[in-house]
Amino acid sequence: QVQLVESGGGLVQTGGSLKLSCTASRLTFSNYAMAWFRQAPGKEREFVAAIARWRGDTTDYTDSVKGRFTISRDNAKNTVYLQMSSLKPEDTALYYCAGRYYGGLSMLPQDYLYWGQGTQVTVSS
Repeated sequence: QVQLVESGGGLVQTGGSLKLSCTASRLTFSNYAMAWFRQAPGKEREFVAAIARWRGDTTDYTDSVKGRFTISRDNAKNTVYLQMSSLKPEDTALYYCAGRYYGGLSMLPQDYLYWGQGTQVTVSS
């Protein structure tokens, strides 16, 4: 079946950087808009960033990460990335990637069909 596998999480100090990766298998990756969500303990899952299918010409970000995070994709590697810089303690969460078949960008978790298991990002103060 379809799998999305995230990697790259870890523990970093405030102001540091991390690059998350999500590799998909058993799907035609370029047909999927891809997104990153995050969920902190006791909070709802939150949209972080999304990138359009095909060439990924369009991206979208939640306001709190604009200018600090960059989403990108490599269709040849079936992988979507999230480059995170200037990290803050409030960025601490479990980060998930998600795929939406032939859809546009969406901030709504229910619009995404496939999900990974998540990778933990912890930012220490």
